[in-house]
Amino acid sequence: MHSARFDGSFAGWRQAARELLQQGVSADQVTWYSHDGETDLFAAGTPCATPHPATTTIKVPRQLLDLLESAARYRCADRWSLLYRVLWRVSHGDRSAMLAGDADGSELHKRLKAVRREAHHLHAFLRFQPCAVENGPDFVAWHEPAHDILHSASGHFAERMGQHSWLIATPQDGVYWDGQRLHHQQHCPQEWQQLAQAPGDEGQQLWLAYYGSTFNPARLNRSVLENNMPVRFWKNLPEGPLIPQLMSQARAGAQRDGQAQAVAQRSGKSIRYRTGSDEVLSGSAAPDLPR
Repeated sequence: MHSARFDGSFAGWRQAARELLQQGVSADQVTWYSHDGETDLFAAGTPCATPHPATTTIKVPRQLLDLLESAARYRCADRWSLLYRVLWRVSHGDRSAMLAGDADGSELHKRLKAVRREAHHLHAFLRFQPCAVENGPDFVAWHEPAHDILHSASGHFAERMGQHSWLIATPQDGVYWDGQRLHHQQHCPQEWQQLAQAPGDEGQQLWLAYYGSTFNPARLNRSVLENNMPVRFWKNLPEGPLIPQLMSQARAGAQRDGQAQAVAQRSGKSIRYRTGSDEVLSGSAAPDLPR
């Protein structure tokens, strides 16, 4: 057995994988050890020295490297061994390892899909709030992704936040945008985590007011809500504690009115409209105006 030790990054894995391929070491003969403590739990054998580089040239499709880099963000015990197994097969002429119809390819594409979905969750469920600390970033946010998508997916916010500085911290890593450049820390500093988990009250109240006013009880479908906004994110959303309360109000009558309680209590004309197979009465769709 061969032991491949690297720094836990895709670039480090790629260098180690290249050396193993050059030495002709097959996928079932490698145990992966990263410096961040992650070990391939499905491999066996006694660790030994990483092989020395050889001069053999290995060529694989650029598309494969892009797929492997994305799949490397998927957290699991055998993330690195699957990547090397696919790489080994493709480098030896078996390109079916890249396809969803193959056993390894199917697992690879399952991980790619999960990584893309987790990046979407970051974009959809991250809540920036004003920083409560003087001389800190303009905005901070705390997020707990299931996979290592923060670095690759956070450029989305750099394009939308202009020159405002902001910080996103997670239990694993963190990113800081200074208005010009994105800085990534593979191990999130403790001070970053503290800033992100202690936002100002002003931001909290703004999110609560926004979510409470836009929530539409007439369209409430709990299973759809939980599928599109997984419950695991609720604890870190400013509006998270408000969601069960709004669902309870919907079942208690707000769903019949078709509006949030505060809106339905206002005077106005009532109209009827249909949602699915149910007819809903709206009590304040058109407020009375002075004549």
